[in-house]
Amino acid sequence: HVQLVESGGGSVQAGGSLRLSCVAYGSPVGCMGWFRQVPGKEREGVARLDDSHINGVYADSVKGRFTIVRGQSPGTWYLQMNSLRPEDTGTYFCAAGAKVSWCARDFVYFDYYGQGTQVTVSS
Repeated sequence: HVQLVESGGGSVQAGGSLRLSCVAYGSPVGCMGWFRQVPGKEREGVARLDDSHINGVYADSVKGRFTIVRGQSPGTWYLQMNSLRPEDTGTYFCAAGAKVSWCARDFVYFDYYGQGTQVTVSS
């Protein structure tokens, strides 16, 4: 089993930056990721990274602005969010996938989620 704890949300003006952090406790994970959800919509994958790839995979809406990065300590990763837009507002969830052969393919194969942290971008 894996427990995820994220932090770093907050409120910024459009064009600003935030960095979200995630720490995983328990079993090692195959994939690291971030999801977000806004009221009335389904949770969507934003970024994912696994040990078999150097670079992350991103949703089209955040490409070039968000970067998922491994931390120095095992089981830690970050989401650096730059050039934030009001449409980036939502609850962001740290996520992990157990089997890299699956979760490296698609966001649907992630198994564990954190409790969520709010990001609010004002215009």
